[in-house]
Amino acid sequence: AAGGGGRSGTAADWGGFEDNMQGGGSAVIDMENMDDTSGSSFEDMGEMHQRMKEEEEEEAEGDAGAAEEEDGEFLGMKGLRGQLGRQVADQMWQGGKRQASRAFSLYANIDILRPYFDVEPIQVRARLLESMIPVKMINFPQKIAGELYGPLMLVFTLVAILLHGMKTSDTIIREGTLMGTAIGTCFGYWLGVSSFIYFLAYLCNAQITMVQMLSLLGYGLFGHCITLFVTYNIHFHSLFYIFWLGVGGLSTLRMVAVLVSRTVGHTQRLILCGTLAALHMLFLLYLHFAYHKVVEGILDTLEGPNMPPFQRVARDIPVVSNGVLNTTAKAIALAL
Repeated sequence: AAGGGGRSGTAADWGGFEDNMQGGGSAVIDMENMDDTSGSSFEDMGEMHQRMKEEEEEEAEGDAGAAEEEDGEFLGMKGLRGQLGRQVADQMWQGGKRQASRAFSLYANIDILRPYFDVEPIQVRARLLESMIPVKMINFPQKIAGELYGPLMLVFTLVAILLHGMKTSDTIIREGTLMGTAIGTCFGYWLGVSSFIYFLAYLCNAQITMVQMLSLLGYGLFGHCITLFVTYNIHFHSLFYIFWLGVGGLSTLRMVAVLVSRTVGHTQRLILCGTLAALHMLFLLYLHFAYHKVVEGILDTLEGPNMPPFQRVARDIPVVSNGVLNTTAKAIALAL
């Protein structure tokens, strides 16, 4: 009874607390019937962490896919730009190649020289006569024919006159050496002196082009052709000096007058015109006096003086006796 009273007292003491905890129900918790997965906070946190991790992985995969799509689009744009760049470069290369081939075909085409040789014979004759008439006009630039047909024909005419003069002087032509020397001399003077005077004209600020210089000097050779043709057939030194001063001097004065009208400044005119006049007159003296001797010296140096042409000479074959032949045949038979 005492024990029952104590228990009842204890129950009375804890009655309010039990009522508050249970809310009118039983406060006994059966641990055996309790589920292990029923609402543990650590387990809930683990599940939330796992879910968050999975969501983060899914978001990361989604971001990676989006990034790959963006990279693919970026790479696609770069590839498209690269293709456009290559196409533009190919088009530029093809355009440059076409222009280069067109330029080479243009320079290789003979039609580019047609304007310089498109001239009538009447115009050539008039320009030949004008090359012997000096015109005193220095206030305005005198007109120069921009064609090369007349000068080229005069150069070839001078070559023919030099060959004729060598034949009249009893010079023997050996293997075309004489013709090659004449062509080299005439064309070398025409092209070389024209280039040199054009360079001086550029330094002296003269208004003349290379084609005009070639035409001017080429027509200036007309006086040389007349002088040499006459003096090669009429061998008088006094006659040569008359033609040298008269005909050659007139053609030289014509060129000097043209250059004076196209040059500004007394010093520049003196340098340019003095150089041209000296070269032109000295070249005529060289062709008359020294050209034959120089060519004969070249021929003697190359082939020797009065060297006869090569001929085939028959050689004597020594007679071999029959005994020697028989002995040789027997030796060969024994060896075999």
